Formats: sequence, structure tokens, C-alpha cells
Amino acid sequence: MPVSAVAVDRSVCAPLAVLGRDVLVPLVTGGEVDYAALDYAASAPALQRVWDDVAGYAPYYGSVHRGAGYLSQLSTDLFENARTTIADFLGCRPDDQVVFTRSTTDSLNLLAAVLPPRTRVFVFETEHHASLLPWEQCPGVEVTYLNAPRTPQQAVDALEAALAAREPYGPALVCVTGASNVTGELWPVEELAAAAHAHGARVVLDAAQLAPHHPVDIAELDVDWIAFSGHKLYAPFGSGVLAGRADWLQAAEPYLAGGGASRKVARRTDGGVDVEWHTSAARHEAGSPNVIGAYAIASACQALTEAGFDTLVAREQALIARVKEGLAEVPDVKVLSLFGDDAPRVGVLSFVVDGWNSSHFAAALSAEYGIGVRDGLFCAHPLVRTLLGGEPDEPGECGAPDAAPGERSLNAIRVSFGAGTPDEHIDRFVRAVKELVADGARWNYRTEEGRCVPDASR
Repeated sequence: MPVSAVAVDRSVCAPLAVLGRDVLVPLVTGGEVDYAALDYAASAPALQRVWDDVAGYAPYYGSVHRGAGYLSQLSTDLFENARTTIADFLGCRPDDQVVFTRSTTDSLNLLAAVLPPRTRVFVFETEHHASLLPWEQCPGVEVTYLNAPRTPQQAVDALEAALAAREPYGPALVCVTGASNVTGELWPVEELAAAAHAHGARVVLDAAQLAPHHPVDIAELDVDWIAFSGHKLYAPFGSGVLAGRADWLQAAEPYLAGGGASRKVARRTDGGVDVEWHTSAARHEAGSPNVIGAYAIASACQALTEAGFDTLVAREQALIARVKEGLAEVPDVKVLSLFGDDAPRVGVLSFVVDGWNSSHFAAALSAEYGIGVRDGLFCAHPLVRTLLGGEPDEPGECGAPDAAPGERSLNAIRVSFGAGTPDEHIDRFVRAVKELVADGARWNYRTEEGRCVPDASR
């Protein structure tokens, strides 16, 4: 299905079972409360299904592609079957490759390393650092950074203009996010891909924030590669994926040189070595692979597919509506957006609170309400600074506002959630924001190593 808005269905639907749902955390005001994990955009909790599958496999763990024994063969089959499951989940084309990496960041750095000479890369300044920074590290690659658009159509128009102006005509790559890790807003991926291909450019989709919340189909979106991380897809075992066209991957030197990437190594008479590298995904998977991480991603893909994305998306849209409606009732709260308040989004929202230091606000949510959110610039510094209206100074001391009333804030607060989030956690978050804005924090806080923490001396 296209990356677009999904109608809100308020029918009752239970969240998926995740680890940590019943973990109790202490409050500085006394007592305990079950932890409300609302930082899914950084790392989502593991699905119980994923944990159970990994635990069931653990006794059978063995070396992959290395042994003749039963456990090695079983592990190899598991690893390669995981590749097939993920390819199906992403709607990969017959000739696409699925390469296992450590993360989205690793996937995009891998792609950067295999770019043909003199490739032009086009990337919006609104990207996460994982998709903003790798390209300039590659010799001979020229990067064009596009300004933050204020509408989806502006994004398409800006890309078309930049591509039309490139000289000389040669290899080109467009890197675009599917959903912003700051605002949660969905980007016009199909339209951007069409514009790129019309000008002979290829497209890599950073789906780190999209894949956990929305169906992603590489063929339907007509992108050339997709990158995402397991730890955001409810499979936090240090693994990621780069899936897509094989030709640039096969033509480049291996990302890492070593065992597994090579098919044949022979000594030369001059004392050197000749190497024949694999042309399969193994070419860029040197070393012993993270079989548990790969299996965990495959398990998560199966779990999300079986749960049904229509149901998951509808429930998440209902949670988003509750958060937006609740925050809209607090005049001191401003939700950040590029495309406008009504833009379709996944379960990621960032906001500022007039007169509050963002670190202080986030610390109070944790210490006084047991709610885990994130504050700062979210590894997307140019985007957050654009949304906040300029370059920030150093944050002020904890307890002091990071901006005077009516002035721009220096940092933001991000709340993010997904398939495992209970309704109660959303309701607690909205209630906590209202109480903190109305009554202030009930505890004293201080700055410690740049972070705002409860003051034990009170």
C-alpha cells in the first residue's frame, strides 16, 4: 500500500505483548509505577514473540556457513531463511539482495562505500544523521544538501530542480526518509522516487522509523534500496538490513575484507594474494554473522505481518489522535511539524513547552510519573534547529527555562510509541504534561554531566 494517511479506527484492539510491560520503576515522590516506555523511536521494546523465538533457538545456536555439524547446518538454514522472510516482508524483487548489517547507520554507510566513482548524492537537511552524514566520507562523491521543505510538494519540486541542474550527467543517488524521527511525518516516497528515476537517479529509503509502523514494499514504492534497524522493529539484537538492487553491491569491493566474503584466496608468485569475492549478499557480510539478530528481525517481521498492519496502523492512529488532542489543550505546548498539524504521521511527536528546559521536563516525566521520553536534538540537528527557528546556544542549567517565555526553545522533547503501547501509558503521559505545566515539578532537579537529574538532597 502507498505511504499515506490511514483512517482512524477507534475499535478496541489490544497492544502486542512486549518485554518490560510489567517492569516497576521507583518514583521520587514515593512508591512505584509500571514503566511507560515512550521512546520507541530510539529503541522499541522486544516483542514477546521475538524473545520466545530467540530463546527457543538459543540451545541450537551454532556457527553459520562454517560447519558440517547438525547445529551449524540448522543455524545456517535459520539464517538464510531469515533472509527470505525479510525479503518477503519488504516486497523485494526477484533480483534484489538482502544484506545483514548492524543497523540503519551501518546499512547506509555500506551503500555509501559501494557508490560508483563521481556519484552525486542528493539528501534533504531534514534527515537523521545516519542518512545525512555517510556520503561525504566517500572520495569522489559530491553531495547536494536540500533545504527543509514545508510541504510534501515542495520536497518533490526541490528534488526535481536539483536533479535537473546536475552536471555532468552521471550516477546519482537520492536518500530520503520514510517517516521523520523528529516529527513522525510521512514523506512522499513514491513521488520522490518517481522524480528521481525520471532524472536517472536511484533512491535509498531510510525506513528506520517507517517499517515498525507502516507496511513497506520496495517494489510498490519503486525505490532501489531500503535500510532499517532491528532494534526499532521490536528486535533489539544489534542487527540491520540493506535490501535492494545488487549491481552496485556486486561491482564494489567488499565493505569488510575477511572470511565469508571471499570464495577463493590464492598466493601469487610475487608473494601477494589473489582473491575471488562472492557476488551474493555474503560479499558484504564478512566475519561470523549475527544469526540471532537476523532471526530476531525475521521473527518480528512475521509477528507484525500476522498481527495485520491495517489493525496496527489503525490503533496507532487512534493513539496519535489522543496525544495530539491532549497536547492541544495545553496552550504552553507547541508540537513541531514541517508539513502542518494535519500531516499524516507515525507514532512520533516532538514538542516544546513554553518556559521549560526540555531536559528538566523530560526528567520530571521520568522521576515523578515513570514515563520515559527523549529530549535534545534527536541525531537530526539541522532539522530540529530549523523547527525551533535557529541555531541553539548551550542549554541552560537544569530547572531554568531554556528560553524566556515567548522566545524559541533550544531543544525539544520527543514522545514515541507503537504496537506495544498500552492506552494507559498514553493517558498517563497526557495527564503528566498537563499537571507539570499547570503545577510545576514536585521535586528539585540539578544538572549532572549535562543531564537533568533529581536532586537527592531535595
